[in-house]
Order: sequence, then C-alpha cells, then structure tokens
Amino acid sequence: MFLQPLAAEEKTIDWDQARQFWSFKMPVRSSTPQVKAVGWARQGIDYYVLRRLEEAGLQPEPEVDRATIARRLFFDLNGLPPTADEVASFAEDSDPNAYFKLVDSLLDSPRFGERLASMWMTVARFAEDQAHQVGNDTKYFYPHAHRYRQWVIDALNRDLPYDQFVRLQLAADFYGEDDMEALGFLGLGPQYYNRKRLDVLAEEWEDRVDTVTRGFLGLTVACARCHDHFYDPITTRDYHALAGVFASTRMEKRKVGDREMHIVKDDKVRDLEVFIRGNVEDKGPKVPRGFLRVLARDDEPVLFKDGSGRRELAEVIATADNPLTARVMVNRLWGELFGVSLVSTPSNFGANGQRPTHPELLDYLAVRFQESGWSVKALMREIVLSSTYRQAVTRAEDNRFLAGVNRRRLSAEMLRDAMLAVSGELDHSPGPSKKVSDSKNVRRTIFSRISRLELDAFLRQFDYPDANVHAGSRATTTTPTQKLYLLNSPFVSARAATLAEGLSGQEIEAGVTRLPRT
Repeated sequence: MFLQPLAAEEKTIDWDQARQFWSFKMPVRSSTPQVKAVGWARQGIDYYVLRRLEEAGLQPEPEVDRATIARRLFFDLNGLPPTADEVASFAEDSDPNAYFKLVDSLLDSPRFGERLASMWMTVARFAEDQAHQVGNDTKYFYPHAHRYRQWVIDALNRDLPYDQFVRLQLAADFYGEDDMEALGFLGLGPQYYNRKRLDVLAEEWEDRVDTVTRGFLGLTVACARCHDHFYDPITTRDYHALAGVFASTRMEKRKVGDREMHIVKDDKVRDLEVFIRGNVEDKGPKVPRGFLRVLARDDEPVLFKDGSGRRELAEVIATADNPLTARVMVNRLWGELFGVSLVSTPSNFGANGQRPTHPELLDYLAVRFQESGWSVKALMREIVLSSTYRQAVTRAEDNRFLAGVNRRRLSAEMLRDAMLAVSGELDHSPGPSKKVSDSKNVRRTIFSRISRLELDAFLRQFDYPDANVHAGSRATTTTPTQKLYLLNSPFVSARAATLAEGLSGQEIEAGVTRLPRT
C-alpha cells in the first residue's frame, strides 16, 4: 500500500519505487518456457499455460470434439450459433487445414465486428439518452448515436490497428474527417441539466476521466478527484491535469461527408485549479493539462500544450511506450474468449486490483499484439488456434491454471440473437436503433437502443451493465425473472412458433441438440 494522502497537499511518493509495480513496468517477452509435454503445445501461448499446469501437477483437458469447437468458435468470433449444416460440414471435413479455414472465415465475416462491438459498447458506456429527463425535454439525447456504434463495428471488421482505434476515439478531428464518428466515445457521455454551473460540469469531467483511464489504461484515476489515491501513485494533481483536457472541450452535434454525429471539439483552453476535497468553491493551485506522472518515463510529468491536449493524450496512451495500453486490451480479449480474464479486474490494474494469474503470458500477448501492428484479429486468431483454447470444459471448480475451458453462459445479446438466428429471422440491417422490446424488432441486438434513463428490461435481467458508467465486465446472476422470461415472453414464444413451422422436412440444430425430422 502506498503512503496515505496528506490533508491538502500531495502525498510523498517515491516515483522510482512506484514505477516498480508490475503494471507500470514495460511488458517483456520472456524466453519460451520449458515443458515436458512438448507435443501438446501448438502456439506460444500453450507453453506458458502448460508450464503452470505441470508445476501444479495438473494435466490439460483433452481436445474437444469438432462439433463443440465449431459452436465455440461461432459464438466467440461471430456471437451467433452455427447452423446444423455448418457444424456437419466442419465435422466431416478431412482437410488438415479445416480448422484454420473456419477461424479465418469467421474473422473475415462482417458478424465479427458486430460481436466484438458488444464488448466495446459497455467499455465506452454507450447510450442514446441521459439518466434524467425533465418533462419532454430531450435536448441532451443522442438521436445519431448509432453512427458511433457503426464506426466501431466497421473499425473492428477492417481490423483498424488498436493504437489508431484509441487515437481516433479521443482525437479523430486532428487526423482528418474520415473517422469523425469515432469521437462519439467522448461525445456520447452523460450530460446534466444546469450545465453552466461549475459543480455540474465537474461531474461530466469526472465521467470522461473515468471512462478514458479505466477503459484504455485499467486505472481508477477518478478516485483521485477529491483526494490523492489511497492505493495507487495517482495524485489529485494528476486527476485535475487530465480533467483540464475535457474542461477545454465542448460537446457538439455536427454534420460532415451528409453524416450527422455527436462529437467533441476543442473549446477555450482551460487549466483547472485543484478542487480541494472535490469542492469547486475551495480552489487550490492551478494544474497544467497533462498526463499521469507515474507513467512518465522520466521524473517530470508530461504536459499538454496543443489546444485541449486531446491529441497529445491520445498519443501518450496509444504508444508502445505505455506499459498499460496493450496489456489492458489483450486482457479484455482473453476474457471474451475464455470467460475469465488473466487479470480478473480488467479495468483495475492498480494495487487494489487482482494480480495476473499468468503474468508472463500476459506480457507475451501484449508484446505479440504490438508486434502484429496492434491487430485485434491477429491476436484473437493466435489465441483460438492454441491448444489451450481447444480444450474440453474443465471439471475443476478452481480453473485459475487453465486446465480446460470454463463453461460459459451466453450474454444477453447472444441469447436474443441465437433465438432469432435458429428461427431464421435475424436481421443484420444497421442504422438508427430500435427498442429491444419492440415486437417487430428482429434486428441483431447490437443495433438496439441503449438507455441510461431506463435500460430495457430484457437487457437488465440478463446482466447488461448500467449504461451510465464504464463497465469493465459483466455480472453473472441467476434469478427467477430470467426463467420466467424464457417461459412466458411473447418474444420467445414467437421465435419458437417460427422455428416449429420451419421444422417440416428439415434438421435444425437448436441449442446443443439436433432435432429429428418430423
């Protein structure tokens, strides 16, 4: 634990010592671990996993059958179940490259971007309205929010390098006008009434700091708004240096190449005074806009001087010299494929977060990610080609050593999409959102409306996060209302009826069972 904060000044921090914490040190790829069962390993990943298993006296689970691995791949890479024909075709394919071909076809599918965007939407706390509404006043709502969502989908499908993915969401206007929709990452944040009041604006700045630092860096910097961070080497000055960046911007609805979108743009440059204990009326010294001191490579903080500092912030985050950016993203992607991240607190890589179960593996993946040109598809391809990923479901209650894969439930989006897919009704049309509860809405769930004011009941009861704040992961609950929904919902009944109508003379795979001909 770091030193306790002082009452009205920065705590004394030994910055060199602080930078020795595991997540603040640069990731380094260690030599390939020595293992006994050499023949099991297919990818570099496998050596790191297998060494831990052998040290613990464990053996990996056997490779899963072809039908199950096909189903796993379809859900993990496209978010949808395979058809019976797709499973049968793969299971019967004698081509030794069949697995590679299936992986590549799923990564190349436009469904890939839709599936992975579901993860990113909650990281970005995507929503299309505000948590408060007075009467019929919707002036702070976002009717064009879908343009940011579509940008994310398209960026993932074209495998936009992740470092550029970061830069554009923070400062696309500094890199041209082709990707202006990316600014929805900031431009779709919460807004509050009485926005001319300093205390109200301070709440909005905190949201931006929190979303950016937890989303990209895995650090809870907003904890330092009112006092120096209790656990991490992050000071109140650090917080206000970042908040000044967002205090120097303003929200804007702009029309660009007939495209209307919600973005941010630079406003009058403003360095903030430290608000003592978070009180905007009790001001301390003025802090220049800048970055976290603990992430500076020398002992001096990085200061921002170009307008608001958004471009400089983007560059200092999206660089291989930042020890956190690659680690945080590969950890999120690992969690999407295995259900549990290597760091089980994916948005907290600080002292109060969990340590990685496989630190050398995490560093290996981070370095490989950067070496591949920050390619999300290349990283996910490497993971799913591994023997670790192809294991059967583990029988152990404690699977921290990855002796098998974890049994996972479908996300809310996957559950709804799967019902529409097996009934043959799923619509992939992009565009403005439709309500999940609309009985005529058969579009993929990623294209549904997300509300801060009142999250749709289906999404809420199947663990979709609160859209008011960044969410690094999803809760897993088991409730009576989930069962009642599946038993009594008109949506479920309608899908079942449509499925039954299509069974005549066909074989249809629903869930994990193959239904007989009727």
